[in-house]
Amino acid sequence: MTTLDEPAQVNDESWGERELADLVRAAGPGASAVTLAVTRGDRQAVRCAGRMDHAAGEPCTPDTVFELGSITKTFTALLLADLAARGELALDDPVERHLPVGWQPAEVRRGGPIRLLHLATHTSGLPRLPPGLIASAVAAWSSNPYAAYDERRLRAGLARTIVRHRPGERFGYSNFGVGLLGRLLTEAGRSTGYAELLADRICRPLGMRATTCSPDPPHRAIGHRHGRPLPPWRIPGLPGAGAVRASGADLLRYLRAHLRPGEGGSADGGGSAHGGALADALRDVQRPRLRLPRSGDQLCLVWNHRRTLDGRDLLFHSGGTRGCTSLIAFCPQTATAVAALCNAGPSRRGNFAQAAYDVFKRLALAEDGE
Repeated sequence: MTTLDEPAQVNDESWGERELADLVRAAGPGASAVTLAVTRGDRQAVRCAGRMDHAAGEPCTPDTVFELGSITKTFTALLLADLAARGELALDDPVERHLPVGWQPAEVRRGGPIRLLHLATHTSGLPRLPPGLIASAVAAWSSNPYAAYDERRLRAGLARTIVRHRPGERFGYSNFGVGLLGRLLTEAGRSTGYAELLADRICRPLGMRATTCSPDPPHRAIGHRHGRPLPPWRIPGLPGAGAVRASGADLLRYLRAHLRPGEGGSADGGGSAHGGALADALRDVQRPRLRLPRSGDQLCLVWNHRRTLDGRDLLFHSGGTRGCTSLIAFCPQTATAVAALCNAGPSRRGNFAQAAYDVFKRLALAEDGE
């Protein structure tokens, strides 16, 4: 079994090594690969440890690709904001306006309609999972529960869905809702699929060359559950909720674009400038939309938002598949961002996402020069 006690050196500075060591400990023996991408001000680094599989495999590098799970939802939110900035849709558009031909919307018993904004803020009233998914997932529950749930089943599940309270009235986290949003954006953007829309509107402009929805991309970290390797994560019916994979280097580009909307292309100079509509979208996803129940936190377009006592904004989102765990976060006031990735799935005793948030918070709240 590969151990993670020797981080790979990826630049001439030592900055970030202590934080990587914290994440390696949090990942535990179940993971064989850990990546930390971090930036603060003009400093940036991508630190890596281990190999892409326990049994064998190449060393983990800044270009090693991990499954992101629900971090995908931040990409879906950015696509929504981009299409809105281009005038291709409006956040207040009802779902029905962008459904594919022949699809039947959910039945809303009170109030309505469900709007795109409701889907992006988990206030649509749709359940966490669509009807029929659990039944199709039983055979692969511990490895690939979404794999058999395709677009045909999504269409049928939406037609069977009944919303019993007013859209916009209650917060309820919904993979169904954001996954449906991804399908609607594909329709509104006149794209052949979510992956193509993602590549055209986000990945190419930001120079994110390794980011993909392909289940088996090059340089893929093998996901693990309880130390055992898993097949690639598949979510064909709801790609906007959890299909994206990315490397630490790409996520650094993604987060730096959020910190500096409109200031150019990718972090290494590649890609076209992300000005215009995309710059507006990068700003818009950061705007708080509602206060979460029983919490002082707020929700932006998908992003969680926490404001500290000294007025610093901490925006973050975690993700998990059966075989990988991840967290991304940024603070505009200190130009700090962290992406943390490991190839072990979340577990009851696992604390990787919390450890990653702690690393981010420590850096974001540090005094200048620390």
